[in-house]
Amino acid sequence: MRLRVATRGSALARWQADHVVALLQKVEPSVQAEVVVVETSGDRRSDVPIWELGGKGVFVKEVQAAVLDGRADVAVHSAKDLPSTTPDGLVIAAVPERADVRDALVGARLDELPEGAVVATGSLRRRAQLAARRPDLRFEGLRGNMDTRIARVGRDGVAAVVVAAAALDRLGLADRIAERLDLDVVLPQVGQAALAVECRADDVDTRALLERIEHGPSRRAVDAERGFLRELGGDCSIPAAAHATQAGDGLRVRALVASPDGRVVERHEVSGPATAGAALGRSAARHLLDEQGGARLLGRP
Repeated sequence: MRLRVATRGSALARWQADHVVALLQKVEPSVQAEVVVVETSGDRRSDVPIWELGGKGVFVKEVQAAVLDGRADVAVHSAKDLPSTTPDGLVIAAVPERADVRDALVGARLDELPEGAVVATGSLRRRAQLAARRPDLRFEGLRGNMDTRIARVGRDGVAAVVVAAAALDRLGLADRIAERLDLDVVLPQVGQAALAVECRADDVDTRALLERIEHGPSRRAVDAERGFLRELGGDCSIPAAAHATQAGDGLRVRALVASPDGRVVERHEVSGPATAGAALGRSAARHLLDEQGGARLLGRP
């Protein structure tokens, strides 16, 4: 079976595409894959913070378009880059087993950073949660590929950078991690460390193949987190986070919204049957918005 796999061109994106191809070839050895590299608007504007480019979608729209217009059969994304709604004509056909969801500090551990240290991160979510723990810290933006990000440590006064632990693991750079941040310190982005594999909704054969690499607990967790984001009506332009885990037949969702400066962080946790998925995520979002002042924190009436 011939399969054209659309992806961004970064080293991490290529690793993710190759990983999905390897999973598919394991369940169906006849798969012959061709990687279709697509440049996105997010890749072209690496000097601008993601939230200023329009938030989620800047790394995926062109890749999705390649599948919709027939240049590719499959698109492989970091699930955290996907908007909370899927475009008409596409379906997330598989979420393979998720990796380490934690954020990581490169350069120094959090409790070892000196007073007033500069930390580089391109995420409002990370800034707010780190500032809540260490109000003395100062922050600078961070964009570019992983090598570029890591290279910021020790330059221009930057004491540490924050990146996804899974990205470093996948690129063989785990030895650069000074600390994997506990989830009580920094809750991850919706979909972090998970891959989302899309195909055309009417492509029955490809859809059936992709479903063979689905990891049920990872899918249910990602669905719950995406439900949270959809109900919140936000993306990476707001300081919000959610993480879902499945244990047995139950699903637990931890979520938060924060003020950009980290002075106020509102947290909520819900649990329910694993089948509840997105409904649990939506419930967490509604509670934060309506009962804990989340709407006010996000500047909404």
